[in-house]
Amino acid sequence: MKIALIGYGRMGHMIEQIALERGHQIVARIDIDNRYDMDSPAFADADVAIEFTTPQTARQNVLDAWKRGVSVVCGSTGWDAQSFIKEQTENGRLKNVGLIWSSNFSLGVNILFAMNRQLAQLLQPYPAYTPHITEVHHVHKLDAPSGTAVSLAEQIVESQKTASLKDKSQIPIESIREGEVPGIHTVTWDSEIDTITLSHSAKSRQGFALGAVIAAEWLKGKTGAHTMAEVLGIS
Repeated sequence: MKIALIGYGRMGHMIEQIALERGHQIVARIDIDNRYDMDSPAFADADVAIEFTTPQTARQNVLDAWKRGVSVVCGSTGWDAQSFIKEQTENGRLKNVGLIWSSNFSLGVNILFAMNRQLAQLLQPYPAYTPHITEVHHVHKLDAPSGTAVSLAEQIVESQKTASLKDKSQIPIESIREGEVPGIHTVTWDSEIDTITLSHSAKSRQGFALGAVIAAEWLKGKTGAHTMAEVLGIS
């Protein structure tokens, strides 16, 4: 498969390494100093572009890739990706190209997402339990709270559907930035009598890169907006 990289920092380099190990070809490497290369025949020849940049540039990067007929796997967080996906679906833009956006492409985190939804549903009849989320990341991370933590909060609200819990802002999120921590996310449900905890701790950024490449493999030849749950076959 032919892959274009949009964003060639630490994640871009790791994605490249894993893609090459899995037998794929990198046909373009787009970064802040060569965005004009998105106009190249090499970029347009890509089956899928994998985008990991910044909240300020992600939206335009996706749109620019689509202009060249290239589907996108997008891992940039800190921007309103959900509203963007809804808008682009409604205006028909996704009829001819594909998109997978995720706040976290780690296979383990996406399993955590599924468990998070299920636990929230199970606890819906028991208001004595209240949730809060803690996320720990390296000091270089630009957004806080992390996109993964926001996704966890959104999933809880969607799964609970109670009068007392209507918005993700009602769920406390503690953001900690220290050292070179790849990412730790913990969901805690606390009551007066006990505590239930779900947690995922990444050992390196390799899991995020591998998940993004697997998503690109799955997206090749497809159109429309899709999720990592679809890629992994989990709910």
